[in-house]
Amino acid sequence: MSKPSAPLSLKLVLIVPYVVLVIALAVAVGSLSYSAGNRAVSTVSEHLLLETVGRIAQAVDRHIVGSGAVLESAFPDGMAAPEKIESDFHELRTRFWIATSLHIDPNNYVYYGNESGQGLGLYRHSLQDAELRMKINADEHRAIYRFTGIDGPLNFERRETKLFDPRSRPWYQDGKRVTGHTWTSVYIDFGTRELLATRARRVLSSAGAFEGVVATDISLRALNDFVGRLKVSPNGIAFIIEQDGNLIASSASPNIRELPDGSSARLKARESSHPLLRSAYRLVQERLATPDATSLPRVLTFVTEEGEEIHVAFDRIQDKAGLNWITVVAMPTSDFMSGVTENATRTVMLAAAAVVIAIVIGLRILGWVAGDLRRIGEAVRKVGEGELDAPVGVARNDEIGALARSFEAMQTRLRTDKLTGLANRDAFMQKLNKRVELARSDRRAAKLGVLFIDLNRFKQINDQYGHDAGDLALQEIAERLRTNVRGGDLVARYAGDEFVILLDQVASREAVGHIRRQIEEVLRQPLCCIEAESTVEISVGGAIGEALYPDDGLDAQSLLKSADRAMYVHKFADRAERGDAPA
Repeated sequence: MSKPSAPLSLKLVLIVPYVVLVIALAVAVGSLSYSAGNRAVSTVSEHLLLETVGRIAQAVDRHIVGSGAVLESAFPDGMAAPEKIESDFHELRTRFWIATSLHIDPNNYVYYGNESGQGLGLYRHSLQDAELRMKINADEHRAIYRFTGIDGPLNFERRETKLFDPRSRPWYQDGKRVTGHTWTSVYIDFGTRELLATRARRVLSSAGAFEGVVATDISLRALNDFVGRLKVSPNGIAFIIEQDGNLIASSASPNIRELPDGSSARLKARESSHPLLRSAYRLVQERLATPDATSLPRVLTFVTEEGEEIHVAFDRIQDKAGLNWITVVAMPTSDFMSGVTENATRTVMLAAAAVVIAIVIGLRILGWVAGDLRRIGEAVRKVGEGELDAPVGVARNDEIGALARSFEAMQTRLRTDKLTGLANRDAFMQKLNKRVELARSDRRAAKLGVLFIDLNRFKQINDQYGHDAGDLALQEIAERLRTNVRGGDLVARYAGDEFVILLDQVASREAVGHIRRQIEEVLRQPLCCIEAESTVEISVGGAIGEALYPDDGLDAQSLLKSADRAMYVHKFADRAERGDAPA
């Protein structure tokens, strides 16, 4: 004989499932919290990356935006260059001073060279102090003058030891080759060992021939400082590169390297000592080689060889002068994930307590809420089956009540013609079908009738006064029909300029005919919504066909077809009486 199993406590039976449920819900909430935190981190990091890329683009734009205006101030577009600098020296000096005053930082140097080998440059040391660099003869060395103020006297300072020929410089050759503005490649300034970019533009003679090139230098030191100060994340980086991969600015490494002989050279991104910069550059180069490289800015994610997930955003900066730089921002996912795990643990603990309370309260209100939700769901099902006027029957002041009211408003919109405010075709057909079913099931029910209305001269109004006037005419006709039918009748817009009326409880065909004639008289009245010229009154009129149940049809479709045929009979009869040609 087997031993009976140990009795189970009723309290244990009731409590254990709920304890398991609470723990399961707490774990689920914690997992969801971690997952949501992970997704939130991805979203936030993506927005941060795009915002940082945008900030860099704005900084670049602010840095270079004035260069075009500087050149235009030095040599306005269309102004002919003098054959000799000395013949127009004072005007050139004045314009160069004004040009360097526009954006003294960074556009503090404007210079010009011509085909004769002459050169003139104005370098601003400050708002008042400036330096003039000039050579009149091609074979002489450039002379340096210092002066103060726009018209201050020139004080000779020195003459350069190395012969400077503007015609051999890259900025001159690029400006000569290109018809508009052009940028030189970024290069290292010999004196300051900082990166510079030069914007140049050719200048023509009075005869339209090439005469020389005007240019301005832009120091990229401030741009590099701006990128260097960007705080993307604890381990995030930002950098700007040229198409060939040379660094322009970086927050993670220098943009210039020193050679063994003491000279300086550009540093390429792939040669950087920063591993994240190298990895991000490789990814960007691969993506720029794909067919969809024009869809920028973009955010990408990749995993390093060490298994670390990295988010990268990049964009291209271009202008009409040929500037083509690439901005890149990269950061590890771990920079944002440090607090997600701790937050998930706290969430599990709080969720466990909240679930216990929610179970107690939820069981009490669940039945109340579920009943109303079931009623709303039933109404939704009926609407899906075509019953547009299915009642919801929920009266609450909370969100469920708002949902019920919103659904009822949606039902109203589904039943209503947007232009006229009348019932639409679907609502009319549903009402007609119900009324026919009622009449079919109850032989004692009063007869019903259908009027089918087609406006006669609506197309003429559209053609003569425009579609806006046609819409106003339809609205006025709809209002007339609405106010000239009985309380139990239904007026609907069927299609275009066609209307239908469901006549409820009509005694005979004569009663239907009487109502039809009343409607015809209403339609013949002049329209008030159209301001006609002089004293001309505009009216549309309409042909109306009628059908009576069950004499003209035993279902909704047959009644409508019968009314439609009768409408055309009246329409052709009216045309024959007026002598109108068929439309």
